[in-house]
Parts: sequence; C-alpha cells; structure tokens
Amino acid sequence: MSRADLFKIAAVITALALAFVLVIRIDTAQDREETAIVREAIINAARTCYAVEGGYPDELSYLRNYYRLVYDEDRYLVTYEYIGANIIPDIFVTEVGAQ
Repeated sequence: MSRADLFKIAAVITALALAFVLVIRIDTAQDREETAIVREAIINAARTCYAVEGGYPDELSYLRNYYRLVYDEDRYLVTYEYIGANIIPDIFVTEVGAQ
C-alpha cells in the first residue's frame, strides 16, 4: 500500500469518527433542550395555578389533575419541592437513564 492510500484511509476514518462525535453531541444537546422544555412546562403550570388560585400547589399531581400538565413520566424524573403557597417550588427534571 502506498502512502497516498494510507492517507486516504486515515482521512476516511477521521471523517467517520468526527461525524459520530457530532451526532452524539447533537443528540445530547437535544435531550438537554427537551428536559428544559419539560421543566418550563411545569413552572408555567405552577405560575398559572398561582395566578388563578393565589398560591402554588403543594403537589405536582395537582398540576397534572387541574392544569393539564402532561409529560412522559417514564422518560423524566421530576422532583417538585413545595416551599410555601407564595414561593415558587424547587423543580428539578432529569431524564431517566441520563448521567
């Protein structure tokens, strides 16, 4: 094999590796964005509840039952920490299986 052939093979392998890394990075960025969208939906539902009822709900299930909050519960783990009726809850969203 000539040096030119080795160079072509190395260039193809490098291009494939770079493409693989870019796909992984795009996928990771998309997952982070979707997690942020779920968190924002919960925050918006909580704020709507506060505006309508004058207080934040003490449980996430209240938002699901009365404010039509919907998200994939099998995909996202949500921690909703009620602090008080007039203080927005701490809301953490993690994708199940994410590191």
